[in-house]
Amino acid sequence: MTILKNPSHPGEVLKELYLDPLDMSSIALAKRLNVPRTRIERLVKGETSLTADTAMRLATFFGNTPEFWMNLQRAYDLAKARASVDVSDIIPLEAA
Repeated sequence: MTILKNPSHPGEVLKELYLDPLDMSSIALAKRLNVPRTRIERLVKGETSLTADTAMRLATFFGNTPEFWMNLQRAYDLAKARASVDVSDIIPLEAA
């Protein structure tokens, strides 16, 4: 199993792979998605997590899947947790 050590925040992916090549602003995207501009601005800055609602909207607009967007968020969250959550004192359950 491959574990990404430093996956990108979904907002960074959105900016670098979608908005920048299209020369589209966060405000313009927010209008197209019918969401508050602050939702996209904060996402692009990495200040907020991607929600399922936003994932569905992005997928519809860009022609990919909500799972693509949610998997970016999941990978990012797990990488952050692996770096900060100490589970060393947990003893795994042993099979009987």
